[in-house]
Amino acid sequence: MNNQNVLEMVDVHSYYGQIHALKGISLTVKEGEIVTLIGSNGAGKSTTLRTISGLLAPRSGSVKLRGTEIGGIPAHKVAEMGVAQSPEGRRIFPRMTVLENLQMGAFVHKKVDPADLDRVFELFPRLKERVNQNAGTMSGGEQQMLAIGRALMAKPTVLLLDEPSMGLSPILVEQIFSIVKDINQQGTTVLLVEQNALMALAIANRGYVLQTGQIVLADDAKALLTNETVRKAYLGEE
Repeated sequence: MNNQNVLEMVDVHSYYGQIHALKGISLTVKEGEIVTLIGSNGAGKSTTLRTISGLLAPRSGSVKLRGTEIGGIPAHKVAEMGVAQSPEGRRIFPRMTVLENLQMGAFVHKKVDPADLDRVFELFPRLKERVNQNAGTMSGGEQQMLAIGRALMAKPTVLLLDEPSMGLSPILVEQIFSIVKDINQQGTTVLLVEQNALMALAIANRGYVLQTGQIVLADDAKALLTNETVRKAYLGEE
């Protein structure tokens, strides 16, 4: 892992109308890392990802991808520059087949690279079995695999994962996290938003704790796992 910042946010303020959702967020994600954002519902985790991916323009502050300012650039341009998001709630195209959904993920490259499809099918053999099935008829876990696979088809420099374990059984959660680790080991930098703080910190290099739109704690993942405040607030320990 080298020490180059792939992603950097400096003093970012984002709003939904009058609601001040991010209040001066600063964070870095280095090449090859898994960094996780943890915090309760409404803390600003998803808003942080939306601000990075261009779905929400920051009111002030800086968002940089490999040193280039991307804050406020349209989402499709940010995707072309190498940021892909697997959104909360999966947002797959239910009436399209698995293959068509994956092809949509490659739209930024104007064509589908067979090697990318092979990689997705290697990570998610279940998708290969269901390649011609309508995505809407698949289970929640399969749809989550498809959402991540679709994001990978864009060959991202940085993969943004928003709540990948939401609504999944414990066995599937373990499977998804193990795959996220594999994706990272194959060279993709990951920024992970996750309610399941324990699982997220177990695979991450570093973590940031968000509360009401601000970062209140930043540390190595192992240190956060043993931090008493974090354990009480997010890991369900008394």
